[in-house]
Amino acid sequence: MAFFLLVAVWEKRSPRRKLTVSKKKRWYCNLGLIFLNSIFLKIAFPIAAMGMAVTAQQRGWGIFNYFQLPTLVSLFLSLLILDFSIYLQHVIFHTVPILWRLHMIHHTDLDIDISTGVRFHPIEIFLSMLIKMAVVAAIGSPVLAVLVFEITLNATAMFNHGNIYLPRKLDRSLRLLLVTPDMHRVHHSVIIRETNSNYGFNFPWWDRIFQTYRAQPMDGHTDMTIGISQFRKTEQVTFLRLLLLPFLGKTGRYSPNFSGKDPKDL
Repeated sequence: MAFFLLVAVWEKRSPRRKLTVSKKKRWYCNLGLIFLNSIFLKIAFPIAAMGMAVTAQQRGWGIFNYFQLPTLVSLFLSLLILDFSIYLQHVIFHTVPILWRLHMIHHTDLDIDISTGVRFHPIEIFLSMLIKMAVVAAIGSPVLAVLVFEITLNATAMFNHGNIYLPRKLDRSLRLLLVTPDMHRVHHSVIIRETNSNYGFNFPWWDRIFQTYRAQPMDGHTDMTIGISQFRKTEQVTFLRLLLLPFLGKTGRYSPNFSGKDPKDL
């Protein structure tokens, strides 16, 4: 909560872009989703990823519990593997049509700020937690590693979605170690080849390794269009419509197969 307030104040004092639609309407939808998702997760997964790590440790599940690696090694490798799994999951949710139907709710935001970082459909949140718990059990991640990863993931999701200004030199240095707002903002572009780039949340290395990295948006950060081409009006993305969108909305052609094409022509 403290970090959320910090980034929110930072956005207010030093914004990167001028917002184009009502912040009140957007925040009602976005914060409404995180409230709903928090309740849903507590009901669906009482133990969640941390609980799975404890269970795996007690029962000897997973690679690191089997091989008994040094603590620091297992911590470091767990953080890397968990972060890579989030990157890979993100790519898959863009590529598989039925999963894109869920994930596109995140991309329908007509602006991008800290609240966008919590704008996810409950079913996507459910699937994401299943994947995370499966990875934790498979690798036998130490409880401390899962705790650090969860805190870091939440903090970086708020930071890299933030509508905050960073000097270009500082941004260039930071993005060698973590995903910055300017780096992630490219991913929210309406242009398909930019939407299918910069998938990382914590570490920026996976995008470079797998050639999904794009340094800057074609139209620049202040002039780029945020969102999805077929959802350009606030009345199309109200709270209730967002919940129903995966079942009723058009998916468009935002998979990587259409990168390089103009979304207006699809």
